[in-house]
Amino acid sequence: MAEQKLGNPAAVGLGGFALTTMILQFHNLGWIGVGPILACGLLYGGLAQLIAGLQEMKTGNNFGYSAFTSYGAFWICLGVIFLLNHFNIYKSGRVEVGAFLVVWTIYTAIMFVGSMRTNNALAWTFLTLLAGFIFLDLAHFGFPSMTKVAAIDLIVCASLAWYIMAHVVLADFGVNVPVGKPWIKS
Repeated sequence: MAEQKLGNPAAVGLGGFALTTMILQFHNLGWIGVGPILACGLLYGGLAQLIAGLQEMKTGNNFGYSAFTSYGAFWICLGVIFLLNHFNIYKSGRVEVGAFLVVWTIYTAIMFVGSMRTNNALAWTFLTLLAGFIFLDLAHFGFPSMTKVAAIDLIVCASLAWYIMAHVVLADFGVNVPVGKPWIKS
């Protein structure tokens, strides 16, 4: 009996990350309100990505496990911050959200180091994500104009994540979407 082929959880994880990151940048550019971010952040970028990360654990992929579960939790936390602010339960101002972003910048820097050992496309995704977090940190601590810079950078980041998702999904159909070699060989 043939072994059953399992789906690659990275397809959902990358999709959830890309879509939710992109929709937040539409908000940061002033194109949309918070509603779609909240919905995507809690469900697709949050819950679905979290589940994808737990599935990565089963494959033995610690990088994917950490990235998808952590960024899934990031989106859920951000959604909760939006809800708490909206209902005036626990207000998080610019400094509090800035501190939240700073610790995610540190996490992303660690993940960027790991990404350099995977493939070119993922390394660029994490480099643009790290830059986006740094720009957002600056925006929250005195340089609000950096929000627009972060938005453009993070749209590139989201597009790269979708590109890698296409690599994962289209491989099942024999389509090779090249992702390049690792920047650093382990």
